[in-house]
Amino acid sequence: MTSVLLRELLQSLALLSVFLLLGTFLRAKVKVFQKTFLPASVIGGFLLLIFGPIVLNLLPIPESWITTYSLLPGILIVPIVASVPLGLRFGKAGSDGIKPILPLFFIMSTVAILQYMVGFAVNLGFGQFGYDLYDSFGWELGLGFSGGHGTAGLLGNMLQSMNLPYWETSQGIAVTTATFGIIGGIILGMIMINWAARNGQTSILKNPSDIPENMRVGYEKDIAKQLSLGRETTLSSSIDTITFHLAIILSACGIAYIILDFVKKAEIPGLSTVSIWAYSILVMFGIWYLMRKLKLDYLVDGKVKSKIASVLTEFAVIAAVASLPVQTVMTYIVPILVMVVLGFIFTALPLLYLSKKYIKDNWFEHMIAAFGMATGVFLTGLLLLKICDPEMESPVLGNYSLAYTVVSVIVFALLPVFLNIILTYGPLGMLLASSLFFIVYLTGTIVSSKKIFDTKDVV
Repeated sequence: MTSVLLRELLQSLALLSVFLLLGTFLRAKVKVFQKTFLPASVIGGFLLLIFGPIVLNLLPIPESWITTYSLLPGILIVPIVASVPLGLRFGKAGSDGIKPILPLFFIMSTVAILQYMVGFAVNLGFGQFGYDLYDSFGWELGLGFSGGHGTAGLLGNMLQSMNLPYWETSQGIAVTTATFGIIGGIILGMIMINWAARNGQTSILKNPSDIPENMRVGYEKDIAKQLSLGRETTLSSSIDTITFHLAIILSACGIAYIILDFVKKAEIPGLSTVSIWAYSILVMFGIWYLMRKLKLDYLVDGKVKSKIASVLTEFAVIAAVASLPVQTVMTYIVPILVMVVLGFIFTALPLLYLSKKYIKDNWFEHMIAAFGMATGVFLTGLLLLKICDPEMESPVLGNYSLAYTVVSVIVFALLPVFLNIILTYGPLGMLLASSLFFIVYLTGTIVSSKKIFDTKDVV
């Protein structure tokens, strides 16, 4: 890479940074953005998309920058996913409050796989009406809803690694479903919270209340209330704590690339088609296991790790949105809208039913957190939960966090399997496979609830 290319990369990232700051400002000032809780990265990304060469072409942005933006999410998702196992701990979340963790995990998994079923059912349904849909169309619903904007890069990375020509289209559709999901999830979540509070279904919130100002605008003025980024596990005289954590993450990615290159040169059947992010997460599991065996785990702080992943995610999201292939996505707008509407229906209703029936402690609070995650990201669930439980008096946050972590690890592990099913057996094969997973997860919900809560009416 020449100095010219490095300079262009720096300049393109600088432009993304400007629009991230602009998105932050608009989130703090514009009511509609506050009410929908759109992240600054999404706001800035859409502004750059609209004023850039893809839509209005008012900004003289080189075409090479747009190409960089479309590729950036697929690159950044590697360290983002690799960071997941680092600092992973399965400790206790409380006393009796931890009871709902297992049923909550199965319920969250049931709804996530149900979104896959809806997506591929739409694929097959529109195929009967003459729509020429690619095999993996429909996967974007689950990855966009339950995964958020960041997983658009993950999807693009997987499809691009298989040399599939529609990878950029699929990445764009995933960004679209994620945007619908996060906005619709907040709106529907607020509707459900108001209904639950008025009908006595909430454990703590008795009357619907306004969302705290700092959550709407996206910043905290009171220095005393501003949270810490995490522990300083190393001394800056040796190495900065953030640098240390980032070095571990990037080292895992480097080892993963070495392994993948070796596998491809050796032409090992099956392994050469596995995406790089899958190798990176396996390598990180090995590194974290080794650190714990050597009793070096005190050097890792989960909050610091999460902040690094969040930084990378912000840039991945704004780049994915800014490079959204609008014209191509509009070609699929009808099946996308049908898929999104059905997605909300088959997310909200099953969550309400399963949570109320199989979670006996703080059922609505667990449900609303899971709903936020299933239509947006972890923080969306946290936002909705905080409205129901402002002081975090219940053990729901700990249960939700742990269940989310386990769901994320399992989903990442299954993605290569699902991709192989799609490419081998098509959308029908994936629909059948996801249906089997749905039965397993639903059975797990029923059995775990019966064992933990000793429920009598679980059939």
